[in-house]
Amino acid sequence: MSQRTVSRSTAQPIAQILVFAEPLQREGLTRWLQRDGSAYRLIDDASALAGGPQLVLWSAAIPPAAERLDHELRLLQDRWQPAPVLLLLPAGHPYPANLLLGLSCQGLLVEPDAAELAEAVATLLAGGRVVQIGAAPGPRVGAAPSGPIGLGQWLLYSGLQQIEAELRVCRRLLDPLPEALLPLLLLQGRERELLAARRLLLWLWGPLSLAWPASLASGDAAAPGDAAASDGPSRGSADADPPAGGSRPALALTLRQRSADGIWEAVRERLQTAAAAAPANHCGQLLALDGLHPERRRDLLLALLEQFDQLRRRLQQEPLQLDNLLERWQTLQPELRQRALRQMAGSYVQLPLEGNLRPVADSLLQASQLAQEDGDQPDPRSMLVTLVQARPLLVEGRLLAADEPQAVLYLELLLANWLVRNAELISAEVLEACSGWPELRRYLLRPELLATRNLERLRNQLNAQQRWIAWFERPVQLYESRRALYRLGAEGIDCVQLTEPRDQELRRLGWPQQLVTLTLEVRDALAPQVQSLVRNLGDLVVVLLTRVVGRAIGLVGRGIAQGMGRSFGRG
Repeated sequence: MSQRTVSRSTAQPIAQILVFAEPLQREGLTRWLQRDGSAYRLIDDASALAGGPQLVLWSAAIPPAAERLDHELRLLQDRWQPAPVLLLLPAGHPYPANLLLGLSCQGLLVEPDAAELAEAVATLLAGGRVVQIGAAPGPRVGAAPSGPIGLGQWLLYSGLQQIEAELRVCRRLLDPLPEALLPLLLLQGRERELLAARRLLLWLWGPLSLAWPASLASGDAAAPGDAAASDGPSRGSADADPPAGGSRPALALTLRQRSADGIWEAVRERLQTAAAAAPANHCGQLLALDGLHPERRRDLLLALLEQFDQLRRRLQQEPLQLDNLLERWQTLQPELRQRALRQMAGSYVQLPLEGNLRPVADSLLQASQLAQEDGDQPDPRSMLVTLVQARPLLVEGRLLAADEPQAVLYLELLLANWLVRNAELISAEVLEACSGWPELRRYLLRPELLATRNLERLRNQLNAQQRWIAWFERPVQLYESRRALYRLGAEGIDCVQLTEPRDQELRRLGWPQQLVTLTLEVRDALAPQVQSLVRNLGDLVVVLLTRVVGRAIGLVGRGIAQGMGRSFGRG
């Protein structure tokens, strides 16, 4: 039995930390926790505890099997309740991100340093949660499948490999961005063209599970919430771009409180960091948000985030039922967008219009229609009841507590989608207002959109894209039960696809959109018959070539040989 006193203080009680680690690791952990003079007492023998421990720390130097790891954590939870469990893993652990996010522990650190360990211990003792997963090698996108494959699979894999190679070249040339405008526009256009070609390939030769290796398509990447910070959703995405470097970004999530306010602060901090970088567009399609100046883009996203915070507090003060909460939320949406637009434009900014100074914010609000709704927005009730009342959240068919890492990251994805879609709606109104107010373009738009031709070209492209999505892509997504969500991260804005039933929306489509879904249904119904017909025709051709044509050629050759033999005999 050995006891190690890290720090003693008469001002506060000493927290007992039960440590399961190798002797050398225990020494290192003790020295790390001694640096800040915290009142911790590290104990490696349960019999030396004075009561129960305040924290259980397990440092797995040799990571066990995945099933055993979760089993051991559950045993520690049951044995030392209500003490939280902090798991430390080495950098070379073999576990995927979705498995780590689902472990039964309140704290998880991968190869932490002294400061990270001390902060995590303090957060857990205060009742919070900590998840920090270092950068891990990502799945090899576009790798050739093992075993024999059919023609459709081969065409899909080979096409995706070529597209990924071209995308990596484009992104290397775009990092850093070229100073000249023409190369920048050419590279961005080429990137959008490649992403569109990839979506076309997946539509022609799908299903989507054929797009990447089975380990990625089966959910080896992450849970849906992990899309905000790690590998993307487990269902895969036709629009989201895999990291070009072949590695996933690190995930760091800290909940200082496990209440609704603590969850909101954690999500807000992550989104605020991403929005402050004026994120670029990597979703594979044009956005009206691209037309704004980077500073205005950042201001708009931050303003929407701040207005959401004020609206959340307002809803917390009003004890509402679920239906009343949704109705109240929808009623306050136009007001929220108006305030965000005013905050982005500036309440006291004035610019000349036809020789007279006009207030920018008031003029934009008068010319904008911000009451329209986006039909692709998911049902906000799950997001609202979790952020306002800290109720459990349904993720991947499982009802998770609001403070679970997977639930928090899924909330971040939903909120990021709400931010980008509302920013897109406001940006479209700003572009329309700038078309009739040239002086406003220098203030709100990118410098290259100062020319009327460039601005009108962008607006026409956005309108054409919107019509294409409304008449073709959206019916296909509804029929395939897919929903596109925008993700806001350190790499920029991209798009992920979630699978969820959308039968009610499908029934509300007009007859032209339903004709698109009927075409898909006919294609699915006739595809087996066409394949069988082609296969039978191929078998028939083989029989004709081998049995009929081949035998006829053989008979002709035999007759020629016999005739030549008689000629030689007579000679």
